[in-house]
Amino acid sequence: MFIDRAIVEVRSGKGGDGMIAFLHEKYMPKGGPSGGNGGRGASIIFRANKAINTLYNFRHSKVFIGQDGGKGLTKNKYGRGADDLIVDVPLGTVIYNEKDHSFIADLSTDGQTVVVAKGGRGGRGNAAFKSDRNRVPKIAENGLPGETKRLILELKLLADAGLVGLPNAGKSTLLSVVSNANPEIADYPFTTIEPNLGVVHVNKYDTFVMADLPGLIEGAHLGKGLGLAFLRHLERCRVIVHLVSMESHDPVNDFNVIQNELKSYGLGLDKRPLIVVASKIDALEDDSVIKKFENEIGHKVYQISSLTHKGIDELINKINETLSNTAQFALELNKEDEKMKVYDAHKLDKKIFEIKRVGEHEFQIVGESVERTYSLINLSTDEGIMRLINYLRRIGVEEALKENGAQSGDTVSLCDFEFEYFD
Repeated sequence: MFIDRAIVEVRSGKGGDGMIAFLHEKYMPKGGPSGGNGGRGASIIFRANKAINTLYNFRHSKVFIGQDGGKGLTKNKYGRGADDLIVDVPLGTVIYNEKDHSFIADLSTDGQTVVVAKGGRGGRGNAAFKSDRNRVPKIAENGLPGETKRLILELKLLADAGLVGLPNAGKSTLLSVVSNANPEIADYPFTTIEPNLGVVHVNKYDTFVMADLPGLIEGAHLGKGLGLAFLRHLERCRVIVHLVSMESHDPVNDFNVIQNELKSYGLGLDKRPLIVVASKIDALEDDSVIKKFENEIGHKVYQISSLTHKGIDELINKINETLSNTAQFALELNKEDEKMKVYDAHKLDKKIFEIKRVGEHEFQIVGESVERTYSLINLSTDEGIMRLINYLRRIGVEEALKENGAQSGDTVSLCDFEFEYFD
């Protein structure tokens, strides 16, 4: 089964917690702090694999979970770092963040990798906090949590030439004639319900990949028929081969319908090199219909019959010649993704935290920076708690609480840590 879109969840591993330990050996009763650092959590890595050609294995919402890093050990031993989790995807997979549909990666070459969720780093053990002012530190850091994301995977086929046209225009038959592909062929519309790829051998040295896309209908760019699901595969095609059946009662209208759909879909598909093909010419008594069709659409028309193989060689040579003079098209991303982001350090400092009133006498400290620092602090010792309090005081939490109307005895929370405010 051909699946070209899937949504998955990835969770990278948490970093291991640092250790609080002291060295006590026979001849070193006061050997000092010896707690080691925690190990790094596993990252989730997506890798392009040419041996895979569909997202079938992702057809159900899957969750990929990386292992946590090992905790730090005594005698300054590091915790074990977790092995990264590598997930293989087909060539041509484009990855987006589901939350805001921001672009993450385009895996278009074999072996190409991208880290989609970075593992948390391990926390420092108490040996790392030893200094001239604190010879016996009783503090350590927790490992940073991993990342959790929901990702959209879209497969956009890596084809050089894409066959388009209304249902029953002869696309699948042409592909079966010029390549070793075996698409389903029948005399009813929508025979092709999934894209098919075939390698076309032009001569001893030249080859190209041709894609047969399911028949489009009017309104395909809005989701009608099978069009919207497969129009994305044209985004990588360097040449579009438009087949129009000469058995049609109005071939000009058939041509205009498809061209309008390509234009409405966007991404410049209507501006790609176009080769117009009149198919099924064996059904015609003379070529007057083709000449009229060619004059009305204003394009040179290549005539073929997949039944008698007439005109096939000329068409293949034309496609190959056009491909040799056409560079690859880069995927067009959202304009927002292309904008350069400018960071203002002064503004960032102001947004270390925010104070929210969640009740008459309850306040909450929120903010990515303050929550990240909190997650690092080990609160199992008095020194750890004092370290947190000093940090909150240093970044101005007390003043902010006062400005927000906090009174003595009010409850203040930061993540899962609560304390009473005293003015």
